[in-house]
Formats: sequence, C-alpha cells, structure tokens
Amino acid sequence: LNPVAMASHAVLPVAVGVIGSTGLIGSTLIRQIQAQAQALKDTLRAKITIVGVTNSKKMLVEPNGINTNTYTQQLQQGQPLDLVSFGHLVQAAANEANDNKQGCAVLVDCTASDSVPDMYLQWVKAGMHIVSPNKKFGAGPLARYTALKPASQETGRHFMYEATVGAGLPVMSTLRSLLETGDKVARIEGILSGTLSYIFNTYKPGMTFSSVVADAKAKGYTEPDPREDLSGMDVARKVVILARECGLQVELGDLRVDSLVPKELDGADVSADQYMARLHEFDGEMGARASEAAAAGEVIRYVGCVDVAAGKASVTLTRYPAAHPFAQLAGSDNMIVFTTQRYATNPLIVRGPGAGADVTAAGVFSDLIQIIRCHG
Repeated sequence: LNPVAMASHAVLPVAVGVIGSTGLIGSTLIRQIQAQAQALKDTLRAKITIVGVTNSKKMLVEPNGINTNTYTQQLQQGQPLDLVSFGHLVQAAANEANDNKQGCAVLVDCTASDSVPDMYLQWVKAGMHIVSPNKKFGAGPLARYTALKPASQETGRHFMYEATVGAGLPVMSTLRSLLETGDKVARIEGILSGTLSYIFNTYKPGMTFSSVVADAKAKGYTEPDPREDLSGMDVARKVVILARECGLQVELGDLRVDSLVPKELDGADVSADQYMARLHEFDGEMGARASEAAAAGEVIRYVGCVDVAAGKASVTLTRYPAAHPFAQLAGSDNMIVFTTQRYATNPLIVRGPGAGADVTAAGVFSDLIQIIRCHG
C-alpha cells in the first residue's frame, strides 16, 4: 500500500447511535461531537459518525451520517422506534464502514428510561459498546446488572457510565482507579444532588425551609415537582451505583433513605402546586434541626454514604462540624469524599458542578473517547 492508502486505513470508523437524541443531554452531546469530530480524527485517528438517532417514538438511521442540524425534524417522519432493529442498523453501519468486518459501534442511552437498559446485555453480546448517563441500569435489578460484566469481558465490548454519578466529574473513574490499583475503599460520602446541595448550602437558622425550596424551584434547581428531588431517590440511585462498584451486592430497596417530603404531602393525590402551597406547615421540624445543629457549631447536609467495611449504604440528613469540607460548599456543587487505606487521614475529594447539560454530555463524550482508545 502507498502511504496515502495506509494513512486512510489507519483511521478507525466509529458508528454512534444516540437513544434519546432530542432531549437536553442527547442534543448537547451531538453538538459536542460535531464540534470536536475533526480534532479527534487528527489526534485519535478516529472518524466518529452519528449514524442513528431516536426520540421516544421514532428512529432514524443513516449509515453515512445523519444531518445533525435537521435530525429533530426528520425524526418526525422516522421509522417507529424498535430498539432491537436500531442496534442492528448501527452495527451494520459500523461494519460497512470497516470493510464489512466487525466495526466499532457505540450506543449511547441518553434516556431516563427503565426499559432501554433491558437491552444492554443483548447489545453487548451482539458486539456493541454502550455509554450511558442513565442511572436506571446501575441502580436497577441486581441480576440484570451482574449479568453484563461477564458478557462484556467475553465480547471485549465496554459499558461506560461515568456520567451516572456527578455528571461530568471524574467520580466513577477515580473510584475505579483506586480499586484497580489495590487501594481499599473504607467509605464514600457524597453530596450528590445539585438541588439538595443548593437548598442546604442556602438554608440557615432563621430562614424557613419552604421559602428556600420555593427559591430553588424559582431558580430552576428543582424538578417541576420538587418532591422528585426531596424524596432522595435520585441520590439513592447514585449511592447504589457507587456501592456496587465497591463490590456490595445491594438493591435500591435495601437502602435507608431519609425522604424530606412530609408523609402528608407524599401521595399521588397531592399535586406539586398543593405540595408547594402546604410545605410551610412543616417548617417547624426542619427549623428545629437547623437551630440545634447551629447551636453545636454544625451544619446539616443531605448525604449519600457507602460504608464498605460494614457493607451498608444510606441516604440521610446528617450533621457535620463547620470545619468539614461539606460545610464549605457553595451554590449547587457536588462533593464526593473517598476515605481509603491510602487516603485515610486526608481523604480524596472530588468537587464541582454535578448537574447541567454541558458537563453531563461532556462526561458521556469522555466515555465515548475512552471506548475509541480501547477498541480492539
């Protein structure tokens, strides 16, 4: 082969299918890939082509690459969504670009769906890599979770999920690096919700809890129904993912989770508006906890904890001394504290924004780049 032909052969074609491509994270990821594609072709010798996209009802596959400017409109006229068929079509596009040998196909699950993760095992067995910021797999049924690793080892196909905990922060990669280099993790504690970080960083004695929640909602920090944040279930899913990474065989239902939603306002018969209107009735209890903590020179924080030694995981409202790193947080930052054999007296801390489309999509994109580096 002449040098020109050899150079063109050396570029790895990468076919990417984005499930949930019209949502905030999916659409941001597609923009980031487009902006960086040429640079990655130069540095990684990889040609990334987005060959498939879906919304919740339709799918569109174009082996030569979808039009990233018009795909949202084109999806309206797409095929009905069939995840089995979508996977096959993305893999076929990867193979076609790779001289009809098995190519590098990557499926990215940007949904929060319970059903898409049911496909992961099948996709990995069929030779596809998976990248997912969707917490429903890592915190879903343990049997489904444990079946994936052996299949991944057998096929040499990767499942990457950095963005499930801490969005774009290097939380999962840091934990994996600690474990793989033989460190013993004793405990992981984290402020893992941007919403609850903001609420408790803002809430001080003398303020009412309901007014701080209303302020967080008005500023767009909470879900449209703040109970989704205040129930603690989003934090609990992240804790399960961390716990399982440490080897704990836990199900979501095993965790102690302190919900911050009063039982009287928890029912499906109470609307989000009714919840907001009545929350002030319950300000007294939280006010007493905040005052009691302040009198002892402490703060209250909503923290997910994996106690590896005890084999337990929990999500609780806990008091910390004013000198603790959790007490120094501001805004809506996340903070994850790793106490290990090597980082015993002075724990390893990861801190930064744990939410937002740009940083979450960048976490997903980083996983995609890792896969390209490792693809064999």
